[in-house]
Amino acid sequence: MRMTRYWEILKASTKLGLTSFGGPAAHIGYFRDEYVRKKKWLDDKMYADLVALCQFLPGPASSQVGIAIGLLRGGLLGGLLSWIGFTLPSVLLLMAFAYFMSTAAFDIGWLKGLKIVAVAVVAHALLGMSKTLTPDRKRITIAVLAAIATLLIPTAIGQIVIILLAGLVGYYSYRKEKTGVVGDLTLSFGKRTGLVAWMAFFGLLIALPILRPLWNQSSFAIFDIFYRVGSIVFGGGHVVLPMLEREIVPGGWMDAETFIAGYGAAQAVPGPLFTLSGYLGQYMNGTAGAVVAVAAMFLPSFLLVIGALPFWTVIRSKPGIQAALKGVNAAVVGILLAALYNPVFTSSIHKPIDFAIALAAFALLVHYKLSPWIVVIVTTVLGAAAFGMFG
Repeated sequence: MRMTRYWEILKASTKLGLTSFGGPAAHIGYFRDEYVRKKKWLDDKMYADLVALCQFLPGPASSQVGIAIGLLRGGLLGGLLSWIGFTLPSVLLLMAFAYFMSTAAFDIGWLKGLKIVAVAVVAHALLGMSKTLTPDRKRITIAVLAAIATLLIPTAIGQIVIILLAGLVGYYSYRKEKTGVVGDLTLSFGKRTGLVAWMAFFGLLIALPILRPLWNQSSFAIFDIFYRVGSIVFGGGHVVLPMLEREIVPGGWMDAETFIAGYGAAQAVPGPLFTLSGYLGQYMNGTAGAVVAVAAMFLPSFLLVIGALPFWTVIRSKPGIQAALKGVNAAVVGILLAALYNPVFTSSIHKPIDFAIALAAFALLVHYKLSPWIVVIVTTVLGAAAFGMFG
């Protein structure tokens, strides 16, 4: 019976990993259709509670929702199987792309198109997020200030400070708003396991940067980079872009164009955008680097979800938590706005034809409502053609 349940989790999540295009918002829709409507593993109220929890936690929200459903359905192993099924397809595809990149087997014209489409995708994400995360003047102000600060202080530490300050501003601005009553979650593990997960999360976050200078190995450095970024990213995959770029490109692991090309390729595959770590790790240190990068990138999500689920009822009922999250989410919009300029725009748009293609891609996403993977293919072909014609 238990093995049958594990198989069901792996099969359902792998199906989603092969077909879930369109980013976190679309993934949430795919998950509901599969787990709530078809499988009936949980109801809409419980599903909404899980989505709300994962929106609060740093990391890839859609992956965390999948992990949480796996945890509810099959315990700790169920959560692991759910993650494997959802992420492995896109990880393997992006590792293969990085291999072709590192062996110079990929035409530079196609890379041009992949870099250009990143401009349209990030702009589209920014437009959608701003509508819900910055609906009033206070949050618009937080977003603008966060964007300015991110451009002036282009470091990962600077972005952490920006997020913390935005959370404080959100708390003092919205702390009097009320939250609804939520129900309990049925889990196979309790608060003790949750506390161990929290201790492991913070222990690694503190210890890895301290130990890195003492252990001069590329695999340890990769684990440190991706674990830290996976631990502090609010807002999903698009926001991970500037944080990873500022850790990897200045460190000499790869140039900005190679980094952006991988981001563009990540738009063409299903699954979470955090699987960009597979591409980056493969390019940085081969297959071993990819395995380390992916494991480190998603490990914080496991620890955070396992740690939060037993305490979720209490956490969600606190108005102060929700108030702080409003400020954090507004800062996320600002960080993404800064990323749209640097590194996305500055690394991709060099000629009028580049900007023309980016505008066409944006129109296809926003006004023609085409799926992102279709827009990626179209833009890549256009970029290759433009490079052949204009050089």
